[in-house]
Amino acid sequence: MTNSIILYAVENRIATITLNRPQVKNALNKALHDELYQAFEQAKLDPEVGVIVLQGSANAFCAGADLKSIPVEEMNSFDYGTYLDETYNRLIRQMVSIEKPIVANMNGIAVGAGLSIALACDYRVANADVQMGLGFLKIGLVPDAGASYFLPRLVGLGKANELALGGMISAEEAYRINLINGIGNLDDLLQQLVKMPRKAFGLMKANFRASFESNLEQVLNLEVEAQRQAGQTKEHKMAIQHFLSR
Repeated sequence: MTNSIILYAVENRIATITLNRPQVKNALNKALHDELYQAFEQAKLDPEVGVIVLQGSANAFCAGADLKSIPVEEMNSFDYGTYLDETYNRLIRQMVSIEKPIVANMNGIAVGAGLSIALACDYRVANADVQMGLGFLKIGLVPDAGASYFLPRLVGLGKANELALGGMISAEEAYRINLINGIGNLDDLLQQLVKMPRKAFGLMKANFRASFESNLEQVLNLEVEAQRQAGQTKEHKMAIQHFLSR
C-alpha cells in the first residue's frame, strides 16, 4: 500500500482520484486538501482526461473533516470561517470551474463535508450498502463546503432541512430523493460520459447552474452565447458531417 494520501491514475481518458487515508475513513485534513486540489488541477489541465472520478480508499468515501487535526490548544482563537475559505471553498470553486464531468464514486460511508464534496460533483453513484448523512448540527456547526447550495437544489428545501438534522440514509433512499444518480452502475455512466463533447458539456454545466439565479431572459441569453461557442467546436462540426454522411 502506498503512503501517498492521494492516489492518481489515468486510464481510457478517465482520471481516478482516490482519497487515501483509510485509517481515518479518508477524513480531510489540510495536507489532504492541498493534494486533492493539485490532483483536480492536474486532471483539469490534462488534454487526455475526459472524465474525473473521485473516490475513497478501503471501505469509505470520506468521513468529512478530520476533527483531530484541529489544534485543541487554539480552540478559543481558531477561525473556522478562515479555514473553510482556504480549504473547502477553494476546492468547491475549483470543481465547479472544471468543464469535464466529475463523478463521485461513493464506495463507502460519506458524511459531513465528505458528503458535501460529493454533492459538488456532477454525478454521484453509490455502492448498494453505502450510508450517508450530514452531521454538522450534532457538533454545533452548520453544513458547509457548498452543501447549503447544492443540497436544496438536489432534493428540495424541506428534505434538505430534514437531512441536516444528521440522520443517516441508505443508498436506496438517496436514489429515491434524487441525491444520487445511481446505485452500482458506475462503469455504464463513465462510458457514456467519456464520449461527451467536452466544450458543450462544460457550457451546459455552467448554464444549468446559473439558471437557479437567473430569469428566463437571462438564461436564453446564456444559451445564445453557449451555442455560439459550441457551434464552433470540432466536435460539433464532426458530428454534423457524420450525420449528413449517413
